[in-house]
Amino acid sequence: MVTSWILFPVVLGALCVGWGLLAGSLVRLRLPGALLPGLGMACVVVVGQFLVVLDATAELATPVIAAGGAAGLALGLIRRVGRPPAWAVLAAVAVFGVYGAPIVFSGEATFAGFIRLDDTATWMALTDRVMEHGRSLDGLAPSTYEATLSFNLGAGYPVGAFVPLGVGAALVGEDVAWVIQPYMALWAALLALALWRLAGGLVEDARARAAVAFVAAQPALLYGYYLWGGIKEVAAIALIATLAALLRLAVSKGSHRRALPAALAAAALLGVLSGGGAVWLAPLLAGVAVVGTGRLGDAQLAGRALFFGAAAALLSLPVFLTGGLLPPTSSPLTAGDAIGNLAGPLDPLQIGGIWPVGDFRLEPAHTELAYILVLAAAGAALVGLLAAASRGAWQIVAFSCGTLAAALGIALVGSPWVEGKALATASVVIPFAALLGACVLWGSGRRAPAILAGALVVGGVAWSNALAYRDVSLAPRQQLAELEQIGTMIAGEGPTLMTEYNPYGARHFLREGDPEGISELRRRRIPLRDGTRVPKGLMADTDEVSPEALLLYRSLVLRRSPAQSRPPSPYEPVWRGEHYELWQRPAGVPDELRHHPLGGDLDPGGRPRCSRVRALASGVGPRGTLLAVPREPVLSLALGDSAFRVRADGEYEVWLRGPASSEVAVEIDGAPVGRARQALVNAGGYVHLGSVSLAAGSHAFAASDAGPGLRPGSGAPVGAGRAVVLSRAAAFDTRIERVPASRAARLCDGRYDWVEALPP
Repeated sequence: MVTSWILFPVVLGALCVGWGLLAGSLVRLRLPGALLPGLGMACVVVVGQFLVVLDATAELATPVIAAGGAAGLALGLIRRVGRPPAWAVLAAVAVFGVYGAPIVFSGEATFAGFIRLDDTATWMALTDRVMEHGRSLDGLAPSTYEATLSFNLGAGYPVGAFVPLGVGAALVGEDVAWVIQPYMALWAALLALALWRLAGGLVEDARARAAVAFVAAQPALLYGYYLWGGIKEVAAIALIATLAALLRLAVSKGSHRRALPAALAAAALLGVLSGGGAVWLAPLLAGVAVVGTGRLGDAQLAGRALFFGAAAALLSLPVFLTGGLLPPTSSPLTAGDAIGNLAGPLDPLQIGGIWPVGDFRLEPAHTELAYILVLAAAGAALVGLLAAASRGAWQIVAFSCGTLAAALGIALVGSPWVEGKALATASVVIPFAALLGACVLWGSGRRAPAILAGALVVGGVAWSNALAYRDVSLAPRQQLAELEQIGTMIAGEGPTLMTEYNPYGARHFLREGDPEGISELRRRRIPLRDGTRVPKGLMADTDEVSPEALLLYRSLVLRRSPAQSRPPSPYEPVWRGEHYELWQRPAGVPDELRHHPLGGDLDPGGRPRCSRVRALASGVGPRGTLLAVPREPVLSLALGDSAFRVRADGEYEVWLRGPASSEVAVEIDGAPVGRARQALVNAGGYVHLGSVSLAAGSHAFAASDAGPGLRPGSGAPVGAGRAVVLSRAAAFDTRIERVPASRAARLCDGRYDWVEALPP
């Protein structure tokens, strides 16, 4: 936790300040302290994307960026510049804390959005690759990891947002998975700094500006996207606000180099969003052009605009040379039915920054109250914008109106999925302008409406984000840490198959073992025995997979489960953790496997038909051998059951079928057996609760679910169909019996996981 949420942001934040100071020194300008970190982050994006274009220079990105940041900090110390105002820093730190709260208060350095959206797994894969090999795909064997990179890097996906993440992770020696959430929170802190600077055009009091920036930087929809892994939405609005704050310098009298900091911010925005990100620049710059005419005159403004455009284009060369106007996407950008992971089109009123519901895809329980809060915020925002226009605070007007205009344009032509992203990016504007309006009312002596407006906005935003905090889907750190460990064990020993749907394993943690997920981004067909394939999001038992397809994989990474069959006989158990098992077979593809599976979805064992056993035996002749894996039945209990009965004495493993967001506890005969919380699993997954020694006969049973509480994620939906399952032995504990084919009939009376036939 210390490395992820303290060391990482401090190191990366210091580098950003250093690069901001370096940029100011190079253009010989003294830049506002509050904008140095945001400008510095833009420099890291721009410089980094040049270095990661080629494999030959990709590994230089970290040392070059570290050296540049250190040089800038040294210059700042020498010249005694670069100290952001205390209240601006306080606002930024507070915003970072609010964004970090759902993860920090969970007690584990993890990330959000697990089982909600798999984009974060792609961000990890892209960061891994570009920091080591740039955009090169050479040397990659067919795998889900390779398919992820081919679809994105091969089609020109912008990588600007991932370079600072990769640099920071390398400098603190942490996997990107454990720092991606603080990285996004750092972008939100940069947004707060830019808003603090912008608010100065209308509000003089530093404390009031800090309060405005603190609240406005956490609108509900942007916060919700952040908790889904919305790295580009948070980065984009931070860069847009930073650019808007730098535009005063860009249109001030003096050398054309005054426009260079704004050009850096614009180029970084394109590096994050691709060339199509210019849609966010156009209305903002159009508004600035009107102001610039009065400040510089037509001729000088034209020269300044030409310099700005040329500088931004030159700094964006990696974007234009490696990608298209728009990034590749699996959802059509303009189709009306392309909703991605949304439940449907979002309500346009969500742009107001207030939406009191745990999952932003849904309607609030108190819809009418939500509408009232949004409309009240919009009214106060109008007051703020009118005051800004009348008092010459043109940066506020340009930022607010330009951002809303761009979002409206995207919403009119884009798909619901794209519209949602635009609404999230622009959702900062109305809370920002509304709080400025409240400050204006207060300053004019209208204390009651000022307090009312401020209270409605602050209360609405806080209420919304408290519900999002409660319902956040946190990635189970210990589960994924096991995949990270397995990834080092199977390096170079692929191909590897994951039978569970887990994009973080297949796209990131297991990447050195050429992994394929059975239900996503497959390079091989991986048919089941009935010829079908596993739909995305689901898992399959090894017994369900066609043996010919299964045996192509040297390594199998299996989710521990009482329902998991023992893999076929060529595979041997190698390693077992609390959540996963690793099985491997010798190198080389085995001969055809005569494998007869038994059991079903919930129970891996069953009794074979004698006719089938005899057929297997006759197929290998009297000198052949039959292999069988004895398997006792499992016992499934509903969470509301009060008693159960077991047939035999023994040690029983206790499992929860389905996720545990709030704390789930199980007692047997009045004694606690185990408990789990913050243990989310995909469809068909189990959570290991513990073990208990039971005697044959009846036993008392009690299971409880604490329900939503103060812990983050305690209100995450768990769905129906959860159960507690008891089993005598999991797949890892099974043994193989060898029976001569001549004595095959003895298998007719047993209960087995599967039966195989081996020729002499």
